[in-house]
Amino acid sequence: MVSFALLLCPFAVLSPVSALWPLPKSLQTGSGALRLASNFAIHVSVPNAPSDLLAAVQRTTSFIKNDKLERLVIGRGAADASALAHTKTLSALTVQLHSASQAKILSSIAEEARAPLSERDESYILTVPADGSAAVLSANSTLGLFRGLTTFNQLWYWSNGEIYTIEAPISIQDSPLYPYRGFMLDTARNFFPVADIQRTLDAMSWVKLNTLHWHVSDSQSFPLQVPGFTEVSEKGAYSSSSIYTPSDVNTIVQYAGQRGIDVLVEIDTPGHTAIISESHPEFVACAQARPWSSFANEPPAGQLRLASPDATKFTTDLLTAVAKMFPSSMLSTGGDEVNTNCYNQDPETQQALNASGKTLTEALDSFVQATHTAVKAQGKTPVVWEEMVLDYNVTLANDTIVMVWISSANAAAVAAKGFKFVHSASDYFYMDCGAGEWIGSDIDGNSWCDPFKTWQKSYSFDPTANLTEEEATLVLGGQHLLWTEQSGPSNLDSIVWPRAASGAEVFWSGSGMKVSAALPRLHDVAYRFIQRGVKAIPLQPEWCALRPGVCDLTA
Repeated sequence: MVSFALLLCPFAVLSPVSALWPLPKSLQTGSGALRLASNFAIHVSVPNAPSDLLAAVQRTTSFIKNDKLERLVIGRGAADASALAHTKTLSALTVQLHSASQAKILSSIAEEARAPLSERDESYILTVPADGSAAVLSANSTLGLFRGLTTFNQLWYWSNGEIYTIEAPISIQDSPLYPYRGFMLDTARNFFPVADIQRTLDAMSWVKLNTLHWHVSDSQSFPLQVPGFTEVSEKGAYSSSSIYTPSDVNTIVQYAGQRGIDVLVEIDTPGHTAIISESHPEFVACAQARPWSSFANEPPAGQLRLASPDATKFTTDLLTAVAKMFPSSMLSTGGDEVNTNCYNQDPETQQALNASGKTLTEALDSFVQATHTAVKAQGKTPVVWEEMVLDYNVTLANDTIVMVWISSANAAAVAAKGFKFVHSASDYFYMDCGAGEWIGSDIDGNSWCDPFKTWQKSYSFDPTANLTEEEATLVLGGQHLLWTEQSGPSNLDSIVWPRAASGAEVFWSGSGMKVSAALPRLHDVAYRFIQRGVKAIPLQPEWCALRPGVCDLTA
């Protein structure tokens, strides 16, 4: 048994479970006050507990001690003092595996977080008695224990040196509705240092998001230093300091895994690859062609010569090398916004098509089959954007995962073709919408996906809309996405948090929740994030946050 003691001031204050995020599958609470004892400790009753579980317990202990988050009520919890004066104290939380799981080979949190989606078990049971006897957290896996620890540290508030709850006893049985709950970060339009990505991973873990979809390269830059292909980043990164080395990747992947997060890397192909022309001009069609709007969806123009055997081999070799850098069971080859005019105007592509006797669509099919063969040879499941299924109908393995982004209405068409998919709908979950036009010389322009997608909008999303009962089983989950034409380290926190927490809840707890029920808890998420160094933005004036419901339009 391993114990981590939490040394507290003589006084303590606990938090109401109205702060839990995402809302648990099953939650029962009482109305009794319960304080944490000054010698409160978390006991890990797991034989040969992996190091990342022990580290998670240490972080949980630290959060409980240092958050010092006061309840979001008028007086910030001062009125609770009388209820706490003679209440029971909780001295321990026991963390254990269910008896049936004790005999299994124990995996680390990171290993379980990277397992195929169908093999992950994030369920847990948490009980906190009101009489001061030990709380118990149990699960089938270390990943489930980690999710339960995240919930446990959300239970507590601080006031005048006390850590407490006023809703004991508490009983929770929890598991996610969907296995994929992600956030996509684009680090190609603008570069984000490793520390910013780590802070984002921390915040993701606090709301039980489990996948960082890392859109690491695009037409503007290629910051990923790939062994055997270092010339691509040497010529394709913004600067020598704007590169993710293999060591950086390992740091990010390990940091994510320890927090129950899988890193799904994306190397977008064959489009969005203009930057490769800086190191390999022979592989890129219409590089820097103008006007760019005729050859690409955004500047600079340029995409891989998909009909070229040499360009195809380069791409498959590159993807093979990238796959070796990431332990995830998935890898995205992209596939969005392929510009046919670019290929029609490219003499080399036309010559290759004529020599092979293939149409452009047939060449694209061959290109995708080659890249996916390389990805699958590395034990990865390929991930693509929806165009590969809906616009080109290329040959894809049945287990290929599709991301639906152009419109939420397209999910039904993807499902009708039998593919499992991730909701990434621009009309609900794009975080860059509503910031105005980033293209120059367009005074009155708006972002293409206006308006701004609020956190409230997430709650109007139905993951199974227009799907049959059978098709609904193909939904893997969903994600918020940040394309970074107008974002960088300076506004990362404020544009993402707490908005992305809404998607975390929709795909953990399910849709249909009333916004009015979510808002008080989302306030708590934002305030807790701020206590931990994540600069989440306010959702309302603090006056409203302290008076739930009073600022509703109908109040």
